[in-house]
Amino acid sequence: MNCIIKTFVVNIVGENCYVISDDSREAVIIDCGASRPSEYAEITDYIELNELHPVAHLLTHAHFDHILGAGFIEERYGLQPRCHAADLPLLNGLPQQYQDFLGIPFRDKQPTAGAPLDASTTVTFGTHALQVIPCPGHTPGGICLYCPEEQILFSGDSLFRYSIGRTDLPGGHHWTLITSLKHLLSTIPPATTVYPGHGPTTTIATEQTSNPYLSYL
Repeated sequence: MNCIIKTFVVNIVGENCYVISDDSREAVIIDCGASRPSEYAEITDYIELNELHPVAHLLTHAHFDHILGAGFIEERYGLQPRCHAADLPLLNGLPQQYQDFLGIPFRDKQPTAGAPLDASTTVTFGTHALQVIPCPGHTPGGICLYCPEEQILFSGDSLFRYSIGRTDLPGGHHWTLITSLKHLLSTIPPATTVYPGHGPTTTIATEQTSNPYLSYL
C-alpha cells in the first residue's frame, strides 16, 4: 500500500506541514506550523474528507514555525507533539520564541510535549513505519523521519534542495550539522525522495552531487 503525502505550506515563512497516510487511513502529521484558522481548516478538511485517523504528530525540530499549530492539533485530535528530548526547551518555550522572532505575544494554545523521539523510536501507521534518525546541528534535537518501504525522508530544516539548515540560531552548530548530514547521505539510499521543512522536494542523490555544502564530502 503506497503512502499518500499531502503538503500544506503554512504560516508567514512558508513552512511545509505534511500529512502522510496509507490505505488503512491511519495518518501521521509532521511539523504542523499552521497559524491561521484558514490553515487549520485546510488541514482538517483534508483529513476529514479522506476519512483519515491521525495517530501521531511528529516534529523534526521545535523551532516556532514548525510548531505553531501543535496546540490546535492537540485539541482537535488529542495528539501531543513528539520531538527529540534535546528540543524540549524549544517546544516548551514556544511563547518566548514567538516573541523573540515576531515581536508580538503568542496568544494560542501552548502544546504539551508527548513522548520523546530518539534513534530507537519507530512510529507506525497502517502498514508503514517511520524511523527516527537523529540529525542535530540546526537545533540540538533535530531529527529526520525515514520510511524505508517508500524510500522517503522528511528532513525538517536540516537538508533542503541545494542547501542546508541555518546554524546561527541558539543551539545551532554548523559542523555538527555537516557531520549529521554526512552520515545521512552515506546511509540513506540515493533514490530516496527528500521532503524538507521549506521549499521543494529533492533526492539524496541530487544532494550528494549538487549540494554546494555537501557535494565535497
